[in-house]
Amino acid sequence: MKLLVVGSVAYDAIETPFGKTDKILGGAGTYIALSASYAGASPDVVSVVGGDFEDKYLKMLEEHNVDVQGVEIKKDEKTFFWSGKYHNDMNSRDTLITELNSLGTFDPKVPEAYKNAEFLMLGNLSPDVQRKVIEQMPVRPKLIIMDTMNFWMDTMLDELHRTMSMVDVISINDEEARQLSGEYSLKKAARKIQAMGPKYVIIKKGEHGALLFNDDKVFFAPALPLEEVFDPTGAGDTFAGGFAGYLAAQGAVSFENMKTAIIFGSAMASFCVEKFGTERLQNLEKQEIYHRILQFVDLVKFDYQEK
Repeated sequence: MKLLVVGSVAYDAIETPFGKTDKILGGAGTYIALSASYAGASPDVVSVVGGDFEDKYLKMLEEHNVDVQGVEIKKDEKTFFWSGKYHNDMNSRDTLITELNSLGTFDPKVPEAYKNAEFLMLGNLSPDVQRKVIEQMPVRPKLIIMDTMNFWMDTMLDELHRTMSMVDVISINDEEARQLSGEYSLKKAARKIQAMGPKYVIIKKGEHGALLFNDDKVFFAPALPLEEVFDPTGAGDTFAGGFAGYLAAQGAVSFENMKTAIIFGSAMASFCVEKFGTERLQNLEKQEIYHRILQFVDLVKFDYQEK
């Protein structure tokens, strides 16, 4: 089934304890679409870039069965740019530069060919931009997934609540879940967030995995222990893209399908962090992904016999 992805296509400059980069390809929409493509989905992308955006990156996305007709090019403006430096623990970072550029006035226009998408993945954009996309869909998609962050909780809480009431799945980290709900217990937090609209709540815990909540059902997916993590940038978006892409490829929405989608997304995120930016995601083989998923299965598989 068709998957529509809305999110930034951008340039990043990253420094970690393992090295640093000049401007490289980044953006939530980029990571989401690339990851979803490996699940068998053929994502349509709505975004905006400037005249400085290199055509080779759009061609690379097309080579991964990503439709980029919905990427607006503002030739007289520059592409969104973010620069950050990660601390030694790789869990915290400092933002050095944020230049909104063309993204600052982004008014998403969903092409007619995209409006029949059954699955909609809203990357981390302002809640009013996310809502504008939903309102352009003539028939409500089968599943609407949104990502958000604490910045919008601090600055646009009412708008965020309004958009949340329109979606089926929300993906946030544990700190954001606690802030949004006012609850320390993640189980209580998820219950309160479900009352705000989303039937399903995904709470990401970084290197400690992810939790999926639906009513009283809970599923936990571990994170794969990796020998080296070069760059965590985009890992959450890659996770979300794998999750959404798997569901779109399967075409069915259920808690059981979402459990597998969480594992698929986690596997994709584990590849993302192995190199800088999108480099690892551009050259994956299906067999690699299959073996990585089996590693996740082995992490949690055990036999229990009561004596």
